[in-house]
Amino acid sequence: MSEIRPATELFVKAQIRTAGREGVPVTIVHRGDPTSGTVILKINLLNGTARVLVEARAESGRIWMPATATDPMTDAAAESYLSRQASIDPDVWIVEIEDKKGRLWFPGRVAGDEPPPAPF
Repeated sequence: MSEIRPATELFVKAQIRTAGREGVPVTIVHRGDPTSGTVILKINLLNGTARVLVEARAESGRIWMPATATDPMTDAAAESYLSRQASIDPDVWIVEIEDKKGRLWFPGRVAGDEPPPAPF
């Protein structure tokens, strides 16, 4: 059975509010299809580098894949990648998170990152 997903616009706006309550700026850089657009995150580490993560689905739920083999990448490389993606797929949502700690702020996990330890 497939997972019931909220409309992309509602999903993105809910996560923006969650991060905002913690004082973390999140900006919609490119608005895609309001119901089913894919989300790409740029996590700006505020040191000249950024992580770019692309939304994917797995049996275990939502995961985020690094967009390129270079993770993190320079801010200029991230901007170039995101510009290309927006021109290729007008339905894509591009969201920028400014967080020195590099936190995700969206549900799911980053592929390749260590899962958090189980609480005991």
